[in-house]
Amino acid sequence: MHSAALLLLYCIAAAFGSSEIGSDGMLKAAAGVDTSMPMTSFSSLEDVFEQHIPEKERTQVMRVLYGKGRGALEVADDVVELADANNFQVKLESMVNLTAQEEMRAPRVVRIAVVQNSIALPTTDPISEQYQALVDKIEKMIDAAGMMGVNVLALQEAWPMPFAFCTREKHRWMEFAESAESGPSTQFLKHKAKQYNMVIINPILERDEAHQDRIWNTAVVIGNNGNYIGKHRKNHIPRVGDFNEATYYLEGDTGHPVFETVYGKIAVNICYGRHHPLNWMAFAMNGAEIIFNPSATVGELSEPMWPIEARNAAIANTVFVAANNRVGTEVFPNEFTSADGKKAHKDFGHFYGSSYVAAPDASRSSSLSRLRDGILAVDIDLNLIRQVRDRWMFQNTARYEMYAQLLNQYIRHDFKPELVRDPALDDARLPSSTAAIPLSTCTADYCTAK
Repeated sequence: MHSAALLLLYCIAAAFGSSEIGSDGMLKAAAGVDTSMPMTSFSSLEDVFEQHIPEKERTQVMRVLYGKGRGALEVADDVVELADANNFQVKLESMVNLTAQEEMRAPRVVRIAVVQNSIALPTTDPISEQYQALVDKIEKMIDAAGMMGVNVLALQEAWPMPFAFCTREKHRWMEFAESAESGPSTQFLKHKAKQYNMVIINPILERDEAHQDRIWNTAVVIGNNGNYIGKHRKNHIPRVGDFNEATYYLEGDTGHPVFETVYGKIAVNICYGRHHPLNWMAFAMNGAEIIFNPSATVGELSEPMWPIEARNAAIANTVFVAANNRVGTEVFPNEFTSADGKKAHKDFGHFYGSSYVAAPDASRSSSLSRLRDGILAVDIDLNLIRQVRDRWMFQNTARYEMYAQLLNQYIRHDFKPELVRDPALDDARLPSSTAAIPLSTCTADYCTAK
């Protein structure tokens, strides 16, 4: 490798590190996060890499896991002071270097950002106080984003409330539901959007009064002029573990809208929708350039999936993806169970944050902390989308007509799989296939054939 390229890789790997150790020598964490527990014993994968992998090898590890990488940009002192005073992490990075300069098109550089946060008050406090405390917290983080010149900002799933959908209780938690068009969070964020000339994505629990108070999991898109642009309702609703969301709302009815803004064409794939490849594809086919994935998910259930799915979606659909997840542990007044064999408990588990941005060329940003609130802002050049499509030709080679035919057949009640059976399986003269399969003895770590 040329020395200049090697130096760039070293710089990328070094920049991924962070100062998530406080002056007391302890990990920085949101209130209530116990860093002595295994689940919460480290801040991010990048920090672990930096601490435990030698620098030479780390550059190659980062190349494989994070692509061509990005460069860390300096955060202004006043932003750092605001973040330190309110215990949230702030990162500013650039992925613009991934995009080649073109002769016929000017760069289309956009600064996008995601926010992750913990709740601000115990879930036993009055609803109005919980909501206002979250507004006060988020306003400081939006101010930091505005001071950094962010163009498009996404808040996390159902940010104005605790993620109470594990409890299956309706009383109290339904009081957080609001109108998408005129509710208090939309009014608050209209003001902030206009203040900073910023597009803001506002994921809420929606109450649709025009349709007999139906409840939805909704993302509202607010324009940089402080105007309501539109909304998207969550397409896929989980029924796994403690995610008992179908007790409150069902699958959305807005399809796959893409919102054309002054900063580009954006879409919102809410949380569980990231597990469905066709969901991502539909947003991309409708013209999305940036797909945001506001989420609320916990470590025991989904953390191995988290670093992969947004990055895979960005690659497969040749778009930018920005994924954010809430952080901390939320404890509820009453115990609950979820028919999964676990004893009754009062919390979901640890929401692990780790928000990041993925590019269409398989590169990605660093992560925010697993342990505390944060803002990640990343400069991207939307011209990269066409450049990657020209190079890899995923859309040219996609064979949409072939898969459209299969899907049209699959949704019919008389669908039959295209299964080609080995005729030897029905020949009684041949030995049973099971006789050739050795039995194994397995432990938690490995299996050995008998």
